[in-house]
Amino acid sequence: MIDLIYFSWIRERIGKSGESIETKSSTVFELIDELRQKDTRYFEVFSDLGSFRVAINQELASFDAPLIGAKEIAFFPPMTGG
Repeated sequence: MIDLIYFSWIRERIGKSGESIETKSSTVFELIDELRQKDTRYFEVFSDLGSFRVAINQELASFDAPLIGAKEIAFFPPMTGG
């Protein structure tokens, strides 16, 4: 089981702050593709990879990062500095 956490507009559009899922995906990108197939809300949220970032076990990760050892995956908008 992997805990998925959704922040900000992602949480609002999906309609929940998180969920636990079982997946056979081996990378973040494969997981995103799996999520896109769940429902139109997920498809819309995850259709533009440039509109969000991902962290695995609270560390920023790329979309091709492996899910080996992942307990938590967070999806959030890009951070801005100032």
